[in-house]
Amino acid sequence: MKAPVKKHSVLVADDSSVMRRLISHVIKKLGHNVLTANDGNACIHMLNTEDIDLLLLDINMPEKNGMEVLSYLEANDMALPVIMITADDDLSQAVQCIKMGAYEYLTKPVQNDRLEITVSNALSESNLKKKVQLLEKELRQQDIFRRIQGKSRALQDCIEQAMQVMETEVNVLLIGESGTGKELFAQAIHSGSKRKNGPFVTVNCAAISNELADSLLFGHVKGSFTGANNDHTGFFEQADGGTIFLDEIGDMNLDIQAKVLRVLQERKIRRVGEKKERAVDFRLISATHKDFSGAIKNETFRADLYYRLEEYPLAIPPLRQRSKDIAFLANHFLESFCTANNIESLSFSDEALDTLGNYHWPGNVRELQNIVRRAAINRRGSVIESVPALAKTDLPEQSRELAPAPPSVTETVPSPAIQEPPGTAAPFSASSKGYGKEYLLKNAELQAIVKAYEATGGNQTKTAQVLGISRSSLYRRLKKYGIEKNLTLSVSEDW
Repeated sequence: MKAPVKKHSVLVADDSSVMRRLISHVIKKLGHNVLTANDGNACIHMLNTEDIDLLLLDINMPEKNGMEVLSYLEANDMALPVIMITADDDLSQAVQCIKMGAYEYLTKPVQNDRLEITVSNALSESNLKKKVQLLEKELRQQDIFRRIQGKSRALQDCIEQAMQVMETEVNVLLIGESGTGKELFAQAIHSGSKRKNGPFVTVNCAAISNELADSLLFGHVKGSFTGANNDHTGFFEQADGGTIFLDEIGDMNLDIQAKVLRVLQERKIRRVGEKKERAVDFRLISATHKDFSGAIKNETFRADLYYRLEEYPLAIPPLRQRSKDIAFLANHFLESFCTANNIESLSFSDEALDTLGNYHWPGNVRELQNIVRRAAINRRGSVIESVPALAKTDLPEQSRELAPAPPSVTETVPSPAIQEPPGTAAPFSASSKGYGKEYLLKNAELQAIVKAYEATGGNQTKTAQVLGISRSSLYRRLKKYGIEKNLTLSVSEDW
């Protein structure tokens, strides 16, 4: 049985009503839909408003002739097969049409058999090109987004939006909770952009102080201030020709926001101690976990800067909205961990996967990755039967980010670097009198941080991984307790 012919939309543009009817009859006989235009302007209008698969184009038409329409297609990158039809048997004109992208050149009167074969071949070749382009797009997507794992519709929609925006120059604002993979998306967008061969510079906005902002962001020249022993290139200048990623920009100080806004407007920077301005060419991607509407209302974030950042907002879905990805990601992380640590092949039981699937994941993908690592380390046998670390769901949202159970409330904090609460003279514990539930939770949180810090030898990234929180979240907690200076800063993070 012969396979049914796929219906296509064919546009016939000719100033002769007789020719339009004759050609339309042949096209309909082949089983396709036909649209018609009687001049060049009408033809261009149809091309912009209808989904056209093939254009049969007369060269001699009023308003705009066929050559002008062909030039319009080329200038606007409108790729579709075009069959030129003319009463003039001009070889040089035919060659010019083919050079401009026409599929074929036919002279009037056109024989029906010749027209049928040419139309069928043009549509078949066009279909093949579309399949190849689709395959190339899928392979490119797999390569660029290979570090972002998941098959859920929510994630795929997000990747599709990133694919659409990455070849442009517009500023992208990534919005998502901690641990959703905002930096991975930023790197992927850069890798798929025209600037992929340029630098990708990451800036942790939460860690920039007012005192160092000018030097870090814009650079300085030797001798411009005490300790400036050499010229220094700032982050924006480092990103020249590439992409700058402003992570956690919602935590940026208001004074620094004004300086960043000026750079975005002028595309120029001035190093500290230097009079001349330097032009910088960069693409901006920023990220935040904060609600900007509240920050703008409270005047902690500039509205004019926000509108510069969110030329293209891209919301990264939290893991709880990607339930179909949880088991897939858990097995992926488990396999990667086993391979990296030369561990025998492990697997999760159905019960363990159900437990993972029913958890709400406040720490998102990063938390899942950490839970999988711990489960692999604490395994008994080759099958991971349970995930007990997820039982701590009765804690407040802030404390729930700390996956390990907090130490006993009667245990004294062992580090002399920890600042004691006002009014206490000795190392404190949660059993101290006069402190309520909020104090007990803070003390438990503090002790968990100290234990993780000591266990990792003071490495900030590893400490955050053990606790199941982000580096920026850990940094804020350390700053709150006055112990951030004791940690070794690290610039790498998987999620």
